Amino acid sequence: MTDLTATRYQTKRRAHLAARHSSEKRFRLYCIGAVLSAVAILGLLLSSIVMTSLPAFTESTVRLELQLNAPAQDRFYSDAELADVNWRSVVSRALYDYFPEVTARQDKRSLVGMLSLGATDAARDAFYKSKVQPGDVVSVELPLSDDIDLVVKGIIDRTLPENERIVSDQTISWLSILEADGRVERRFALALFVNGDSREPEMAGIKGALIGTLWTMLVTLAVSLPIGIMAAIYLQELAPKNRFTDMIEVNISNLAAVPSIVFGLLGLAVFINFLDVPRSSPLVGGLVLALMTFPTIIIATRAALASVPPSIREAALGVGASPIQVITHHVLPLAMPGILTGTIIGLAQAAGETAPLLMVGMMAFIVDTPTDITANATVLPAQIYMWANNPERAFLARTSAAILVLLVFLLFMNAIAIYLRKKFERRW
Repeated sequence: MTDLTATRYQTKRRAHLAARHSSEKRFRLYCIGAVLSAVAILGLLLSSIVMTSLPAFTESTVRLELQLNAPAQDRFYSDAELADVNWRSVVSRALYDYFPEVTARQDKRSLVGMLSLGATDAARDAFYKSKVQPGDVVSVELPLSDDIDLVVKGIIDRTLPENERIVSDQTISWLSILEADGRVERRFALALFVNGDSREPEMAGIKGALIGTLWTMLVTLAVSLPIGIMAAIYLQELAPKNRFTDMIEVNISNLAAVPSIVFGLLGLAVFINFLDVPRSSPLVGGLVLALMTFPTIIIATRAALASVPPSIREAALGVGASPIQVITHHVLPLAMPGILTGTIIGLAQAAGETAPLLMVGMMAFIVDTPTDITANATVLPAQIYMWANNPERAFLARTSAAILVLLVFLLFMNAIAIYLRKKFERRW
C-alpha cells in the first residue's frame, strides 16, 4: 500500500512538473510573440513612412536657356536692373521659344503651368550669381510644378486615360519632348531643407519649422531644468514630511497625467492674455512645454536623488559638511546621470507635442525663419499636421519626410540621454 501511494505521488508530481514546464514554455512563447509583433508593427510603420517619403527627397527640373533684353549701354547688368526684371515673362518666353507651335492663349497658359512658381526665383538667382552681359544666354535648371514632378517620378501614371489623372495628354506630350531632349532631370531636393513653408508643395521646406523647434526647445530647457531640479531637491532632501508636502507630491504626480491641451489653455490664459507674451513665438511655446515637462523632470530627479546611498550623505555630514554642501557637492553630482536622462526624455516628449501649441498660435503658416525667441514661428509637429491636411497629393511625401526628420531628432535626443547616463553612471 505504501509503495502504491508513493508511485501515485511520483506520477502526480511528474504530471504537475510537466504541466508547469509546459505553461512556462507557452508563457515564453507568448512573450516572444508579443515582442515580434511589436517589432513587426514598428517595422511596418517605419517602412511605410520611409517609402512614402522617398519622392520628397528628389525634385524634377527642366533646363532652359534664358536671355534678357539688353540694357541701354553695353555693360553688365546691375543688381537694380536685375531686380526690376519681369522674371515670369523671361521664363515664359524661353518656353514659347522652345515650343513655337503653341500659339493659343490657353495652351500657352498650360505650357507655363508646367513650371513651378519657384522657377522665377531660380532664374533670378542664376542671373545674380553670374556676370551677365547683354545678349548672353544662361542655361538654368528650373523646378517643375508638383503635378509634373509626380508624373516624372511615376507617382501619376501617364499611361492612364486623361479623365483619370490631373495632367492632360497635351501636357504629357510636352513633357515627353523635353525628356527626349534630355532637359528633364531629377536631383536631390535641397529645397526641402533650406526653404520655409510654402503653398506650393515642390517649394515647401522644413527649415523654418526646424529652427522654430530648436528655439522652442531651448526656452523649454532653460525654464524647466533649473526650476524642476530645485523643486525636486527641496521635496526630496529639504522639505519636512507633512500633509502639505504630501499634497504637493500627489499633485505633481497628477500633473504628469493631465492632457497636454490643458497646458495650452493655461498658457493662453496666463502667458498671452495676462502677461502679454508674443503669440506664435518660441517664447510662449517654450513656456507652455516647460509646464508640461516639469512633472517629468521632478519625478526623474527625485528618483535619481533617492538612488544615491545614504552612506554618502552620512559620510559628508561626518566630516563637517553642511546639509546644502552635502546636496550640492556630493548628492547632486552623483544623481546627475539620472537627472539628465529624465530631462532629455521629457524634452523629447515635449518636442513631439502639437495640441498645447495649437492654443498659443504656433499652428500657423509661417514662411520666414525665426531669428529669436520672440519672432513668429511654428514647430515641426505643427508643420507635419498642416501638411497632412493639405489637399495636394505632393504634400503626402513632404509630410512623411518631415516625420522622418522629427523621428531622427527624437532619436538623437534619446541617444544623448543614453550617452550621458553611461558617461556619468557610478557603480556602487
